[in-house]
Amino acid sequence: MVFSLYVFQKTFDLSLRYDSLKIMNLKKLFIIVLTLLFYFGAVSSQSAQEKDMTGKWKTIDDKTGKEKSIVQLWIDEKGNLNGKIIKLFRKPDEDQNPVCDKCEGDKKDAPLSGMVILWDFTPDHKKSNDSWKSGKILDPKTGVEYSCNLKLNESANELEVRGFLGFSMIGRTQTWIRITEENK
Repeated sequence: MVFSLYVFQKTFDLSLRYDSLKIMNLKKLFIIVLTLLFYFGAVSSQSAQEKDMTGKWKTIDDKTGKEKSIVQLWIDEKGNLNGKIIKLFRKPDEDQNPVCDKCEGDKKDAPLSGMVILWDFTPDHKKSNDSWKSGKILDPKTGVEYSCNLKLNESANELEVRGFLGFSMIGRTQTWIRITEENK
């Protein structure tokens, strides 16, 4: 009887030790998993921020290679991406406050500065988080509205703006440059 109590006590003691080791290992595993989740969450949110198209972009004329304007991109309350001209690069002998004389509707004879020229872009989830599709872009020089898709390059500092009528294959692409502290 004494022997069986001794064995029972040792067995119970070992099982307690085993349970406490098991709990300690589970705690360590839990901490490791939480750390990894936090790390990868921070990395993915950083890459999402890097791929963010909102902000200021310098437009470059695809024919002349010259700077034309600065466009501010933002996401509206519906989740659509839009953009408006906030600054024009004009020669001293050019009209410093031009209007859109070839535009139609409410944009007819409206000042270019402050004019919304991109609207209704939706995220292209089929491609990635760096593409927006099915929007419209206005060419203020001609007053023509084009269908448009937007795509960021890998560094997220250049934006490919593809305007087209009908099919995306038939159109023009401009590359806009993100305005950062370094290139103001």
